[in-house]
Amino acid sequence: MNRQSPQFSSVPADLLPRLAARGIDVLVLALGLVGLGRIMGFGFDWLAVGTGIVLGYFVGLDALFGATLGKAAFGLRVVGPDGAPPTLRQALIRESFTVLGSIPFVGVLLAVGAWVWISLSIRRNELRQGKHDLLAGGTRVVRRSFAATEVV
Repeated sequence: MNRQSPQFSSVPADLLPRLAARGIDVLVLALGLVGLGRIMGFGFDWLAVGTGIVLGYFVGLDALFGATLGKAAFGLRVVGPDGAPPTLRQALIRESFTVLGSIPFVGVLLAVGAWVWISLSIRRNELRQGKHDLLAGGTRVVRRSFAATEVV
C-alpha cells in the first residue's frame, strides 16, 4: 500500500532548499537548546540531553510526518523507497550523523566534514540522494507538486 500524499511528487528536492530547510531546523533547535542551557547549565548533562533532543527532533518528525519544521516550510518531504514516510529505523540511520556535532573538541569538524560529504553526494546523485539516504535504505527528499489536483 502506498501511503504517499498526493500533494507531494516523486521529484527529487535540490540541494539549496534542503540546506535552507536544515538551517531553519538548526535555528529552532539552537534557540531551544540555548534556553535549556540557561536553565540547567551548559555542562555535560546539557550536552547529553541536547544530543537526544536533536536526534529525537529529526528522527521523530521524519518518521511520523515525513518532514521537520524546516522541510515543511520549504514544501519538502522525506520518503522511504515505497513513497511513504521513512520507518523509524530508516529515519534513525538517515539522521544519525546529527550527533557528530556533540562530540567534545572535534564535533564541529566532524559535523562539517559530514555535511560536505553528504552535500557532495546529493549533488552527484541523479535522485539527489545523499550518502545518508543510501545508507538508510534508499530514502529520498522530494518536493511538493504544483500540478493541478482533481476536485471530487
